[in-house]
Amino acid sequence: MPRPTAAQFAYGSCTVILSTLAMLLLSRTSSGPGVAVVAVAALALGLLVAMTAPQPRTRTVTAVPERTPAPAQEPVPAARVAAGSGEPARGRAA
Repeated sequence: MPRPTAAQFAYGSCTVILSTLAMLLLSRTSSGPGVAVVAVAALALGLLVAMTAPQPRTRTVTAVPERTPAPAQEPVPAARVAAGSGEPARGRAA
């Protein structure tokens, strides 16, 4: 079982504190057994929230297949441009 992350600790702790306060205020209990029931319920709820919080995913490393060398290609000669023609290649007047 992986160790809990800091986010899981934070979610669980906040849930325990806030749910304890909410249940004590809503139930208006002041007896010892009532407070104990509320505390146990809050701890159970905090544990549930902490365990269901998403854990960071680990990356799986896959083997990369070897690349086959590309077939030898001969360089293509660049097109030669006539120097000094004075006219653009496109848009010649007819």
